[in-house]
Amino acid sequence: MSDVPKQLFIGGMWQDAADGTTMPVDDPATGEILCHVADAGPKDARLAEDAAVAAQPEWARTAPRARSEILRRAYEILLARTEELALLMTSEMGKPLAEARGEVAYAAEFFRWFSEEAVRVGGDYGTLPDGRNRMLLSRRPVGPCLLVTPWNFPLAMGTRKIGPAIAAGCTMVLKPAPQTPLSVLALAAILKEAGLPDGVLNVVTTSRAGEVCEPLLRGGRIRKLSFTGSTAVGRLLLAQCAETVVRTSMELGGNAPFIVFDDADLDVAVDGAMTAKMRNMGEACTAANRFFVHRSVAEEFAGRLAERMGALVVGPGTRDGVDVGPLIDAAGRAKVEQLVEDAVARGARVLVGGRTPEGPGCFYPPTVLTDVSPDSRLTGTEIFGPVAAILTFEEEDEVLARANDTHWGLVGYLFTQNLDRALRVSERMEVGMVGLNTGLVSNPAAPFGGVKQSGLGREGGRLGIDEFLEYQYLAIPIR
Repeated sequence: MSDVPKQLFIGGMWQDAADGTTMPVDDPATGEILCHVADAGPKDARLAEDAAVAAQPEWARTAPRARSEILRRAYEILLARTEELALLMTSEMGKPLAEARGEVAYAAEFFRWFSEEAVRVGGDYGTLPDGRNRMLLSRRPVGPCLLVTPWNFPLAMGTRKIGPAIAAGCTMVLKPAPQTPLSVLALAAILKEAGLPDGVLNVVTTSRAGEVCEPLLRGGRIRKLSFTGSTAVGRLLLAQCAETVVRTSMELGGNAPFIVFDDADLDVAVDGAMTAKMRNMGEACTAANRFFVHRSVAEEFAGRLAERMGALVVGPGTRDGVDVGPLIDAAGRAKVEQLVEDAVARGARVLVGGRTPEGPGCFYPPTVLTDVSPDSRLTGTEIFGPVAAILTFEEEDEVLARANDTHWGLVGYLFTQNLDRALRVSERMEVGMVGLNTGLVSNPAAPFGGVKQSGLGREGGRLGIDEFLEYQYLAIPIR
């Protein structure tokens, strides 16, 4: 960790917090402190905002090709440093090295994608229907942005927000999650190396999120908030944005249904379940939360899934052969423990897992529950852990009603070999994304986001840059 910056990144310079405070970064596999990083306060946030506001006019005038080439260079540096970035991520977050390497590649791809989108921002021109005016429609940067990223995909969630902001010509203040600041600090250093001008990206690591973010959102100079995190925090931030009408993008929580019909290919369905449930130890907003399996195939599906889950190796992510790392912290593990205990108390049967191992670290075993009661707490909240809760159904209308009975609507998974059913059911699922016979929907080239209380706006794909651009219409009289 000695080579990773541990200070705030403001105006292109590394500096300590104004009051000199620091915060620890823990290793969830051991509970030991890896290092300390600067712990920003309100004064530091104002300095970061000042730097972003000062840099905005010149950055907005920077040629799209120049912005594109910075992103392309950063993409290449990220890939070249895959091993060191993966180890850094595993150390502070816990995911196995193989998954961390995959995240580096995923993160880098956002920079490549938006390097290509930077030079494709267009507009419109034409004669209006009444024949009196010509219309010139242009698009321009929304302005200084506040970006708030989560701990579960620390590098990829950084690039998914930074990439389109750079491509659109916006400056930024980025606040990473306090559990995983190192990946984002390393990313800031890479962008500086790639030629990003001073003040375009400013990073404030802090354990005092409210003190840092609220003044920025209420101050009137930040014009855009992009937030990934819980729905509860998202609601609070939306209220703070209302005062100065800050434009918002919200990628919030999920309660993903995973529906297996009686005609599903169970080999495909189990493979999909392993991906949708166990990616990142289940600590993902896209994780399958409620498994609805047709009664006629439920026993076979559960048995196959339990066999696969039980064969996974749990341990520190840096160790060879490990499939499942620790959860992020003691609070995260305690939540999973309590949800499983509640489900068992309501009649659920544990096929595999379900017992917290002894020893250091925040480990929890892959767990499969059957006979889960619909009123179990885990059916109405994000589990955020390696627990598959299986419920059964018999009729299509029944399972759709149950799948949609949630205030979340991020993603749903559907397994069937009947094309008519696939289209019919996916159209009726109240989600922003559907995985049809697949457990993985995330892709930098596709729009990521949900409906209902799972968020506002989209990230990635051709729509991703739109969140950082405004339209201006110019009326030109025809004489």
